[in-house]
Amino acid sequence: MFRRTILGVIATAAVMGAAGSAAAQVSVNIGINVPAPPQLVVVPASPVMYAPAVEANYFFYAGQYYVFTNGGWFVAPRHNGPWVVVAPEFIPRPILAVPVRYYHAPPPEWRHWRREGPPQWAPAWGRRWEEGRDHREAVRDERREDRHEGREERGGRDDRGGRDDRGRGGHRGG
Repeated sequence: MFRRTILGVIATAAVMGAAGSAAAQVSVNIGINVPAPPQLVVVPASPVMYAPAVEANYFFYAGQYYVFTNGGWFVAPRHNGPWVVVAPEFIPRPILAVPVRYYHAPPPEWRHWRREGPPQWAPAWGRRWEEGRDHREAVRDERREDRHEGREERGGRDDRGGRDDRGRGGHRGG
């Protein structure tokens, strides 16, 4: 009986813990209501798209929607959210490189900046975001090199035991 009570308490705690962790990912209401997917237009010479009809700094890149408002970045998997706050160092470089002219509601302090160039992020956020981004890119490059070296050590075979696709052979029909 005592053992059954203890197991019940543990099971209840586990369920409540799972519910608590799910609630930890809170979306944010950023005051932008986009009931239908907006028309997106490509920013010239960029992989980023923007929504000229939306009354916000609203962008689309790599399957995610990004909004810059009140000095911060928000990201969502769909056109209308749920929106989640994103630290500056985690915003993709192509988004940060979008020229000021494609921001529908640029902050007042941007009015003296070149409209054809990207916003001047470093003065606003300091060097921390650039340093964090450079560190993550270095780690990513190192991992890529490690995978490449590992493949060469296996004699050009991929992880599944077959030949890689870099022209060193391949499966032979038979």
